[in-house]
Amino acid sequence: MTAPPPGPATGPALLGTRLRLLLDTLERGVEGVYADLGLPDFRPRYAPVVRALAAAGDLPIRDVARATGVTHSAASQTVAQMARDGLVTLVPGDDARRRIVRLTPRAEALLPRLGAEWDATARAAAELDAELPYPLSRLVTDALAALERRPMRERIGEVQRDAGA
Repeated sequence: MTAPPPGPATGPALLGTRLRLLLDTLERGVEGVYADLGLPDFRPRYAPVVRALAAAGDLPIRDVARATGVTHSAASQTVAQMARDGLVTLVPGDDARRRIVRLTPRAEALLPRLGAEWDATARAAAELDAELPYPLSRLVTDALAALERRPMRERIGEVQRDAGA
């Protein structure tokens, strides 16, 4: 077996690794902006939840998940961390199984600073899209749609069957 060639790791075999690197790089940049704003503990994954609650008011976790495009489990984990950080509270819903997410006064006080950062981030993301040969935002949307049509597990299974594995 030969060693891989030196240089940057690229190619479809390393797609997951490269996507994590891309996401980590983007998030580090946004985290730096939050730190510059005096919000070193505000995480980029909080932003969609805060935006959804600021726009719609109190929401059940299920609706937070739908509004932010993540699974119920991911939304629940993010909301739990946000509650520990004092940004949201959870109150019982009309059903004992439902919990309603509400912004705290602390989070509401951050909205003007966060809104300005979100606008700047959207403009910077549009600039990044314009710099690329194929807009990253469109690529992500198209990739998610393709995987919705035919999940990766199914694709891998077909390759394995075709190869006789």
